[in-house]
Amino acid sequence: MTSQLENPKEYQKIFHWAETQKDGVVPSFATRKNDPYEYQCGFGNSFESEAVPGTIPRGQNSPRCVRFGLYAEQMTATAFVAPRHLNKKAWLYRARPAVAHQGFTDLPENPDTESNFLPVNPRVHVSPTQLAWFPFEIPKDGEVDFISGLKTIAGSGDPTLREGLAVHTYLANTSMGRRAAVNSDGDWLIVPQQGALDIQTEFGKLFVQPGEICVIQRGQRFKVGLPDGQTRGYILEIWGSNFQLPELGPLGANGLANARDFLHPVAHYEIEQAPWEIIYKLSGKFFKSTQNHSPFDVVAWHGNYVPYKYDLTKFVNVGSISVDHIDPSIFCVLTAPSRDPSSPLADFLIFSPRWDVASHTYRPPYYHRNAASELMGLIYGEYAGRSDSFQPGGVSYECGFVPHGVAYEEFKAASAQPPPEMRISEGAVAFMFESSRMFTITDWAWKSEKRHEHEPSMWDNLVDNFSQHKDEVDSILAEGVKKLNV
Repeated sequence: MTSQLENPKEYQKIFHWAETQKDGVVPSFATRKNDPYEYQCGFGNSFESEAVPGTIPRGQNSPRCVRFGLYAEQMTATAFVAPRHLNKKAWLYRARPAVAHQGFTDLPENPDTESNFLPVNPRVHVSPTQLAWFPFEIPKDGEVDFISGLKTIAGSGDPTLREGLAVHTYLANTSMGRRAAVNSDGDWLIVPQQGALDIQTEFGKLFVQPGEICVIQRGQRFKVGLPDGQTRGYILEIWGSNFQLPELGPLGANGLANARDFLHPVAHYEIEQAPWEIIYKLSGKFFKSTQNHSPFDVVAWHGNYVPYKYDLTKFVNVGSISVDHIDPSIFCVLTAPSRDPSSPLADFLIFSPRWDVASHTYRPPYYHRNAASELMGLIYGEYAGRSDSFQPGGVSYECGFVPHGVAYEEFKAASAQPPPEMRISEGAVAFMFESSRMFTITDWAWKSEKRHEHEPSMWDNLVDNFSQHKDEVDSILAEGVKKLNV
């Protein structure tokens, strides 16, 4: 039974979801206490769900007559001949098929969104500078819903090329009402930062709170309600790929994000005779169609192309228990493959509460340059791994091979003392959208008053410790020369 949380930040304060089990004293539960919906579990499974028992036809998908006079409609997300393990599809049994609408009209261009990130586009910018943004303001005037509140920050490629990605923020203050949306370009990984999202899809409902994520896949219709009022969050959009669980390699069968913790909706239909708008995003442009009935009239469905959500407090962290840091790939929740088998299109990583016990090891992130573009956000709490001010709702970005690391004071302190056995990131969840692709920055983000740069002067006092050992080094080198001459 759903209940209100005595402390709205209850789930932000736990170290891991396992704490909710109270060592077996209370029955285990799969969702947060204030989540009003039921779900089916298992990443990548083939599911079926009926709001009215006995609706789904057995032994076939498209009988001559579906029970209750429903229409059978298939949604295919891959080529018909895609290998079985990659083939994505769903059958929906609904009061009216999606084709029942009144045509499409163009919507005015939204200058705050972008889809073409090729450098020839004058509305995007390339920069090697370490960039950051303070939290973007949620509109207070007028009614701005999830779709009209979209703002694009950065990305790579173009959806018409069927490979690329975009990073957006959403800033909304009102629910969508009789307005649904379809992203015909790609999949959306949605990361709420402030305010819960009550998401109605053709497959059923998802309740997604800060500390959880959800994925709405290409072509799936949905609408977003705002039970907490104002909301803000992040979106990672991918084109030409789907999210999957990363391989575990030597970890074996368990760890990181476990498949059974991903939750999918159950069928929930809405029969309503009333005007509706359906907003389509295609090649980054927005179109509108109208219809006189609810788009959420699916009584039953089955398939493996289904939206889903995941609670980040269930992530099973792994790490070194001897020395040194493991590469940040150990923090990967979901990955999206690219055409290059050695480099993913996008990874979604989180930095959440965990133990850190590596001895004889420099504790902060070591100074590094890597091929990946890194765009970070903070859902809640404080995160010490950034080089500058980093607040919940803000953004930090570094492009590939740009060097980064902490200021000298932090380096000196971490080098002076052996690291303790400690719990880190308590009460905090940060995330990273990482990609092998080079990002360009949109006009909207580039010109935002929230933009600032990591101050390079913070590294001016990095001491040349090596030169202080000149006499010792010269002695060692001279001794080497002496041995060579013997």
